[in-house]
Amino acid sequence: MKKLLTLALLIFCLLTSIFTPSAIALDTVNGSQIFSVQCAGCHLNGGNIVRRGKTLKQKALKRYGMDSLEAITDIVTNGKSNMSAYKDRLNAQQIQDVAAYVLEQAEKDWR
Repeated sequence: MKKLLTLALLIFCLLTSIFTPSAIALDTVNGSQIFSVQCAGCHLNGGNIVRRGKTLKQKALKRYGMDSLEAITDIVTNGKSNMSAYKDRLNAQQIQDVAAYVLEQAEKDWR
């Protein structure tokens, strides 16, 4: 009986973790809104008005090793070269959302 209860509890925990939305789920709609306010001034339609070749297009992201959620999150958080850091303006969830939005748009070629 004890083994059966333990097994049932384990199955319940697994199913709950699989089917319950994560508290840190990425929200690309929110990311889009943040991008419009914080990023579009320099990166309109995935471009880059400061450094022409360093766009947010998929080819450029891959070329510069910025084609992952982690890489984009890091550069948005800490900045690099001409890219400002946003860790004092956006919280971690907002940064994750905008990074997810950038990846999503790059896959769609910013259309």
